[in-house]
Amino acid sequence: MSLLVVGLSHRSAPVSILERAALAADTQVKLLQDTLAAEPAAEGTVLATCNRIELYADVDKFHAGVAELSTLLAQHSGVGLDELTPYLYVHYEDRAVHHLFSVACGLDSMVVGEGQILGQIKDALALGQEQHTAGRLLNDLFQQALRVGKRAHSETGIDRAGQSLVTFGLEQLADVTDVDTWAKGKRALVIGAGSMSSLAAATLARSGVSEIVIANRTLARAERLAQILSEPGGTGVAAHAVEMVAVGDELTRADVVVSCTGATGLVLTGEAVETAVRGRRTPLALLDLAMPRDIDAAAHRVPGVRLVDIESLAEASADAPMAADVDQVRGIVSDEVAAFGAAQRAAHITPTVVALRTMAADVVANEVARLEGRLPGLDDKQRAEITQTVRRVVDKLLHAPTVRVKQLASEPGGAGYADALRTLFDLDPETVAAVSRADLNDADVKNRGRV
Repeated sequence: MSLLVVGLSHRSAPVSILERAALAADTQVKLLQDTLAAEPAAEGTVLATCNRIELYADVDKFHAGVAELSTLLAQHSGVGLDELTPYLYVHYEDRAVHHLFSVACGLDSMVVGEGQILGQIKDALALGQEQHTAGRLLNDLFQQALRVGKRAHSETGIDRAGQSLVTFGLEQLADVTDVDTWAKGKRALVIGAGSMSSLAAATLARSGVSEIVIANRTLARAERLAQILSEPGGTGVAAHAVEMVAVGDELTRADVVVSCTGATGLVLTGEAVETAVRGRRTPLALLDLAMPRDIDAAAHRVPGVRLVDIESLAEASADAPMAADVDQVRGIVSDEVAAFGAAQRAAHITPTVVALRTMAADVVANEVARLEGRLPGLDDKQRAEITQTVRRVVDKLLHAPTVRVKQLASEPGGAGYADALRTLFDLDPETVAAVSRADLNDADVKNRGRV
């Protein structure tokens, strides 16, 4: 069996698709039940947030698994398969592990390093456990993902990466390190009301801008953000919300614009920017934090306009405030993926080793019983000595191969050693399966206590 994840997120799909594909709690339960009813899947759980929907499963066939999971996501999301498929991504085995660990560390979030995703991963595991759809593999995987995410936050400054990106972007935009002096008294337009846009708005407010206008496709979200910013307990800046259709008008009045939406197309065209600055005497500063870009790259050629985007931030300095932390977290993820893979491969052979030793113990017991029948005059001391001697011989003969096979099995491509051991010693497949089931039941009890 192998790990497979099929999903879509803010990186692969437009907001309109994500909103339509959103899964209610009862729908997630039905999705998991149908996943386990599907032939290729033995385990399953779903990670559903406002920015991603991912279905994780342990499958025995890759292509059949991808087809089945994609179909199930389409059926339960209400988005047709033909329409949904272009936005789906697929990760398999080690790449699936790497993906979840990266998600847990906040590397795949709209705001890099955000910690909310850890709670959502915990909820996804709890749901799989409650529905009895998460078995040994997914229990181990999600538990380890939680530990990796916590390690990334405790050992690095990834928590500050999102904030650092906004600050670094504003510094590049202003071409100064004293953003507060540059921003003081300016009118700001923030396009988008998601995590990164909210962070940018709060940063601008603290930097001393005189007014912030929030434009968003969903006006209610923009209004909530504006209310938070303008409350006495918030930043206290003058803030109000407008609909997206008003962006053109607001652009003519703004001094600085920050855009970070989930749109897959341009939010501000070069023509719109050129129209907005026509006849004005003050420069217009544009910061595009979206990926893909919100603002037409051609805007930087418009006189009186300065544009900074994600690409130019990367080119400006490899030592941007977030770069070192992100690189460090990526290193943690790579190390943890390798360790998880080795542990899983080693665990795969454990039931076979246990079954082998069980068979050896049965052989010893049968041979000692046969010896007692042939030598009925043995006293208890003699019988115990003979039994102990036979056991030591068997243990010594099995020690080196069982230790070595565990070492070999933990290496990439080592899964075949379990099959070789079963074949060489003619082990009963049902005995091996029984050991696996017993281990799984024990692990399930322990994992339920940890979540």
